[in-house]
Amino acid sequence: MPLIPVILWTDALVLVLLALGLTFALYASRHEHLRDPWRRVVRSRVGVATLVVLMAYALVGLLDTVHLRLKQDARPGVEEARYSPEVLSLLDLALSGLRERQEKTYSAPFATHLFVKEAIDQPDGTVVRDYPRLKYGGAHLENPARQRGWDIAWRSLLGAVKGIIASGLFILGVCWLLARSWGVSLIEARDRILAGKTQVPWRTALMTLAALLVLSSVAAELALQYHVLGTDKVGEDVFYQTLKSVRTGLLIGTLTTLVMLPAALLLGIAAGYFRGWVDDVIQYLYTTLNSIPGVLLIAAVILMLQVYMSNHADSFTSLVERADLRLLFLCLILGVTSWTGLCRLLRGEALKLREIDYVQAAQSLGVGQFSVIARHILPNVMHIVLITLVLDFSGLVLAEAVLSYVNIGVDPTMNSWGNMINSARLELARDPVVWWSLAAAFLFMFTLVLAANLFADVVRDAFDPRLRQASGA
Repeated sequence: MPLIPVILWTDALVLVLLALGLTFALYASRHEHLRDPWRRVVRSRVGVATLVVLMAYALVGLLDTVHLRLKQDARPGVEEARYSPEVLSLLDLALSGLRERQEKTYSAPFATHLFVKEAIDQPDGTVVRDYPRLKYGGAHLENPARQRGWDIAWRSLLGAVKGIIASGLFILGVCWLLARSWGVSLIEARDRILAGKTQVPWRTALMTLAALLVLSSVAAELALQYHVLGTDKVGEDVFYQTLKSVRTGLLIGTLTTLVMLPAALLLGIAAGYFRGWVDDVIQYLYTTLNSIPGVLLIAAVILMLQVYMSNHADSFTSLVERADLRLLFLCLILGVTSWTGLCRLLRGEALKLREIDYVQAAQSLGVGQFSVIARHILPNVMHIVLITLVLDFSGLVLAEAVLSYVNIGVDPTMNSWGNMINSARLELARDPVVWWSLAAAFLFMFTLVLAANLFADVVRDAFDPRLRQASGA
């Protein structure tokens, strides 16, 4: 085989999360009380626009989640297949040009020379202190001072044309599929979409997708010959680092829910439904946990993990596996420290639901308590669960940046926006300032968090029963 798959701990959890998401989608499609709110979400312009952006981030994260090892060239006389110890992802293979084109040190976005002066030996034996040419960035230009501006403009235009063609073909395919489902001609389906006369705002969704495709095509075309977002201290492409950081941010925001959700659901509903000593014990548990500073608890766990990994270094075959284990433990400890808020909300809702007539009637008819919880309590608190999870996502993404800034976040060898911000704080003290690492991390993180917050507002409006009743009235 030319490659062998590698499944890290977080990769396995992503597969579990996808399976749970598909299971919930199937369950929601069969129950009107869940299907109707999601129908409201996809009929919102803000909802579909932000959903397209979030799906673009998710696609990058999924490509970076499929890991593998490539087969090495066979040695003479050795028949056994040998594989590289380096663990790569599909995103690494797709961005191999950016990953392998490493400069010597800092260079600004679209620069053709290094950011710092160095001693350069001249052909006549003299030494001149100047800015050396980059090894890859703009290397195709003979006279960068005169040609760079026109070359960037031409490549931007070429990338935009490619993006427009790609988005046009994709939109045409979507219109054809919608025309078949509606039973109308392709021209009529196009006119409906352009006029905005569809229940789902396809015009907004397709315009957002077209904008993303054009921007991606322009960035891809420019990245072939330039470092679009510059390079860092060791000469690594910042654009590559930023795209690799997408997976880390998404995992922090999603895998944490696998830890917090079972505990919050089980303990919150149990405290509100059973009351008595069960309620007292659970309240004491989350009150005690809330009294412990979360940052100190996270720092203690990460430090203990570092000691374990130092004492068992032979257990890790690559730096990727070592960094992945630290990311897993960070998700676990964030989940342990963040379930209490949802638990309180579910406790209060369960206290109210257990007094409702149909729950009292089920108890009077002798229905088992766990059956009552599964049939009457749990379905009626799902809107709170969904709203809380979507709202907490952006907070967890920002938490990773803060924790990495104080050196208790993900492993320093792992690409993340927090690590980029942490390294940028020293770069800001330089003169002139090296600003592009911080700006790139801020831009991508801001876009993700903004899209998640706007999508969370739409989900909250769709699932909150009081808002639905007010809009219906």
